[in-house]
Amino acid sequence: MELIKNIDKIEKPFKNAVITIGNFDGVHIGHQALFHEVIEKADTINGTSIVMTFEPHPVRVLKQNGHLPLITLYEQKIELIENSGVDVLICVPFTEEFAAISAKTFVEDILLKSIGMKAIVVGKDYTFGRNREGDIDLLKTYANNLGFEVVVADWIQTSKNWPGRISSTRTRELVEEGKVDEAQKLLGRYYQIRGVVTTGRNRGGRLLGFPTANITLHDELCPKNGVYAVAVDCMGEIFQGVANIGYSPTFDDNVFSVEVHILDFNENIYGQKIRVDFVKRIRDEKKFSNISELSDQIKKDIVKARKTLS
Repeated sequence: MELIKNIDKIEKPFKNAVITIGNFDGVHIGHQALFHEVIEKADTINGTSIVMTFEPHPVRVLKQNGHLPLITLYEQKIELIENSGVDVLICVPFTEEFAAISAKTFVEDILLKSIGMKAIVVGKDYTFGRNREGDIDLLKTYANNLGFEVVVADWIQTSKNWPGRISSTRTRELVEEGKVDEAQKLLGRYYQIRGVVTTGRNRGGRLLGFPTANITLHDELCPKNGVYAVAVDCMGEIFQGVANIGYSPTFDDNVFSVEVHILDFNENIYGQKIRVDFVKRIRDEKKFSNISELSDQIKKDIVKARKTLS
């Protein structure tokens, strides 16, 4: 996949470009279906499959205090889109100046002139241009006048038992509620966080007998406080684990942390980057009377995690 980090870096229009455009936070199975449709359409016209996305998320630029927690950070989003098999990913730096571009200019100067668009694949709620002035009807009007095709993709539904379309908003709500196993159905993979292992409060192994890898979160969405069965990608291998998210109320220090106990693992990984896949929430965070009681509960959590992950 070719990665282009600015429209100005496009040297010439792509051959028979077929494009889809969006934030694609989460790269859930609805987004994946769009990418697949772009690839199929490009194949039929011997063209180039292209995804355009934005960095940072437009909400963070256009709304005051719009610090939306991200389902997928920039690096992960690029990786997931690349895995879809598209030819080109264009990551547009989203600024107030870019947001002020009119719908007409966006289509004529960027999509047609710079990119060479022959077809565009969009969802039913697609909007574009300054103040979202462009919609599907306007896009089809431009298509008739300027000679490109508009493909409006159907929304992907979740299931008969759980009606409603798949969306980043719905995915975010599930993760925030701790329903990571349900979010997995929308994402097509487990919800994950990544980070470098940092020094914690030196009590997991010393006091409890369960050493933990501590991760500092930045912009990503954090699951609801509690204990989770997780899979940990570390040093090129996948391990089972138990993660605690929250404030460790037994210790009364009111410091938020994400701590991961990797099962059957005894390596020094400070400074290493790991990935944590959240498989299922085991229980709420709870304050225990003493360290011994907490340690006993962790043993039970490990048994439950092994059963969940087996």
